Amino acid sequence: MSGTAVVTPIAPRLQRDRLVVPDVARGVAIMAMLVAHAGPIMVDQPAATAFLQGQLNDLASPLFAVAMGAAAAIVLAKAGPTASARLTVVLQNLIRGVILVLLGVVLSTWGSWIAIVLSFLGIVLAIGTPLVLLGTRALIAVTAAVLVLGAPLNELVLTATGPLITSGERGPTSFLLEWLFLSPHYRVTNLLPWFLIGALLFRIRFGGRLTGWIMLAIAGPAWLLGPLWRGATGEEFSASGSYLDTLHDAGLVLLTLGLIILLASVRQPGAARVIHAGFLPFQAIGSISLSLYVFQVGVVALMADNGIRYGTTDPVAWLVLVVGVPLVGILWWRFVGKGPIEWLIGVVSGRYRLRRASVGADSAR
Repeated sequence: MSGTAVVTPIAPRLQRDRLVVPDVARGVAIMAMLVAHAGPIMVDQPAATAFLQGQLNDLASPLFAVAMGAAAAIVLAKAGPTASARLTVVLQNLIRGVILVLLGVVLSTWGSWIAIVLSFLGIVLAIGTPLVLLGTRALIAVTAAVLVLGAPLNELVLTATGPLITSGERGPTSFLLEWLFLSPHYRVTNLLPWFLIGALLFRIRFGGRLTGWIMLAIAGPAWLLGPLWRGATGEEFSASGSYLDTLHDAGLVLLTLGLIILLASVRQPGAARVIHAGFLPFQAIGSISLSLYVFQVGVVALMADNGIRYGTTDPVAWLVLVVGVPLVGILWWRFVGKGPIEWLIGVVSGRYRLRRASVGADSAR
């Protein structure tokens, strides 16, 4: 195995070469998930906060896929240009993807009310990493093709194989079809383009101010097209995975990324210090997002086991999820460093090399 693709795990807070934009984006995504997953225990809330909660729910998974795609591109770039080093990264991410799929299956048995996204992201990671090896023009073409073909392909597969999913027979084929095309919550066909967009953003080093302003200019029309279309046609909602739903997600993702990129590009010392302070909590939870995700599923499952039910209003439980869980993550990041799930998957996949104490060091003690 090439040494360029294997690193010694270092606490994220000690890594000086981490890129701000993907870490902050990942932190915003995990925070959006926490708010969305706490929503079912805060049913009685003002319409304005319920609307914001819905937008955060729609933002979370595609933004997480963007950050994951950027991370894959970063690791491939660090591995170097040799074919063996890049193949090592592809194989490592295949193993990581399989682990995420299995972890998602396990978490789905814990009894929480959360629709677990990890299996979907695991397949996206396994499929998407080899595609990141493509040249930029080819990668843009593949991204566009998946965006265009995703919605009709979902409908086609639903028409052809829907009975396999609804018959109650839950074998490997039905799970795979659900993950790829048919889930009402997430689908690989709709998350894969965001993964590839994250890789493309890394290739332009997240673009700077011009890219940020372009994203903001596109975000508004993309987000508004769905409501305008429904108002004109009388449709009540845009089906998950449809073109209008994808445009809605695009508006939210581009708005968030545009703002992060613009803020990260500020160079005036005073303003930059304030922005850095504001970014820091998101970088903290973003760098251990997988561990935090597993932790919050456990917290929700524990709540469900102790009588806190979906569809109720419990402000204390809501605060535990929205404030307490990320605070635990920040404290872990500050005093421990790398998330335990990230570390374990890194070791199992061969990404991380365990440190070994030297003989001389041992004898000096």
